[in-house]
Amino acid sequence: MIDRFDGTYRFLSNFYVLPKPITHDGIIYPTTEHAFVAAKTLDFKKRFEISKIPATEAGKAKRVGRTLVLRPEWEKAKTRIMYELVLLKFVLNQDLRWKLLDTYPSRLVEGNTWGDTYWGVCQGVGQNKLGSILEIVRQQLLR
Repeated sequence: MIDRFDGTYRFLSNFYVLPKPITHDGIIYPTTEHAFVAAKTLDFKKRFEISKIPATEAGKAKRVGRTLVLRPEWEKAKTRIMYELVLLKFVLNQDLRWKLLDTYPSRLVEGNTWGDTYWGVCQGVGQNKLGSILEIVRQQLLR
């Protein structure tokens, strides 16, 4: 089991600076986190502003996301959007794709200390949605 997305496995994190940035809804983002935060809103200006936050400051993008007016039905859409962005990350970045495939058959757990029990696991509790999405993407890329 891989229980944290840091060190050798930092590339699994949404904060990882992508060698090849991803484009979502016509805007280029340096990390999956930037793209995910921007997807929370339908305000194109805000999305563009998020895309311009430096790649090494994904945490700042995340903080901006807490201030956005959320798109309608965000709660229903967020897991699907995360899947689309994670898939795009590994389709566009071949070196990262090989690294993800090399994690097979390990269980991927987004362990954290900041209390995120939706996308990850904190103190043994959590849904680990990001870890599950990474495993699904890995399985699809193995085919």
